Amino acid sequence: MTPLPPEFRDTVRNRLRGRAEAAGLDGLLIVQPGNLAYASGWHFSVNERPMGLWLPVEGEPVMLVPHLERENAADLPGVAVETYPEFPGEEPPVLWMIRRAGARHIGIDALDARLLDAARALADIDLTDHVLAERAVKHAEELALVREAARFADMVLERLFANGADIIAQGGTERDLMADATGHARAALEATHGAAFQGTGMGITASVHSGPRAALPHGTVLARTPRPGEPVIAGIGCSLGGYHAESGVTLVCGAIGEDQRRVMDAMEQANAATRAALARGLPCAQVNEAALAPIRAAGLGEAIRHRIGHGMGVEGHEAPWLAPGDPTPAAPGMVFSCEPGVYRPGIDGWRTIETLIVTETGVQTASRFQTDHPIETRIIAA
Repeated sequence: MTPLPPEFRDTVRNRLRGRAEAAGLDGLLIVQPGNLAYASGWHFSVNERPMGLWLPVEGEPVMLVPHLERENAADLPGVAVETYPEFPGEEPPVLWMIRRAGARHIGIDALDARLLDAARALADIDLTDHVLAERAVKHAEELALVREAARFADMVLERLFANGADIIAQGGTERDLMADATGHARAALEATHGAAFQGTGMGITASVHSGPRAALPHGTVLARTPRPGEPVIAGIGCSLGGYHAESGVTLVCGAIGEDQRRVMDAMEQANAATRAALARGLPCAQVNEAALAPIRAAGLGEAIRHRIGHGMGVEGHEAPWLAPGDPTPAAPGMVFSCEPGVYRPGIDGWRTIETLIVTETGVQTASRFQTDHPIETRIIAA
């Protein structure tokens, strides 16, 4: 497996040119970090200094970056490079980019409202994000990276499942569990792909929460030892070649109680409902409703704290959103997380995560841990 080649970015930019032309634009000024990475192939360090890509309908694409990024941008194939001195500068860099484009009808994917009047004095501005619609549907090369990233996210969970009981028996904490599992998978990822994927966005992130603290979806991982009867939530993200996937599970320290099984069954039904709704091509907001219905039917509606999922690709969280307010129909090539969660403050918390790929014939589950480990087996300590 190798990173996406320059020819892939050429194809992406040609498709974006087509979108710009169809919208009656002279070109696109791409400044959103995820969009810029998608159109250029550059996995850069995001900071306060704006960077952009001017993509004219006709002509050479130009990277527009601060001086200190000149050499990095110059390594990108198929684009010219121009620079501005520094941020914030006497002229805001985004206004410099618009002026440099020298076009009358420009699409820009993001613009500070404070700059809108000045930008409109330079050009007719279309604030539609034309790139995001293109990013939403992944192509075969992108999906291969998502699947491989999902495999290594699963590897973290497999390690936790195999070693968790011993670590906890020795007084190990959430931090110890996470360090052991992520260290194992990160070393395997580096050994397998490190040489080929240097500088392309490769890594593993994780969280482990236990007991009552599992009710905090974004809580800090602490030096806390899970106790018998408690749930342990593990959420894993992996990126490879700049593409993201996730896998997650809730395990139980010891025997699964009756109430715990009720929660786990409802979440399993939510997973199935998500896959069925995506396969039908429902709008994302309706997928969310269908997915959360089994949790509500189990009497756990008050314990729902978030949507069922989100898109994934060059960003770990990206549109379309499986959430209220997103009317985007599910379509082949889209990648989503499915994350049913039940959070009962002061008592416990539960969440699982699958990476789902919508196909022409249904939905593929790229992350396999839950499939390979049925509910009754999800025990890590007696």
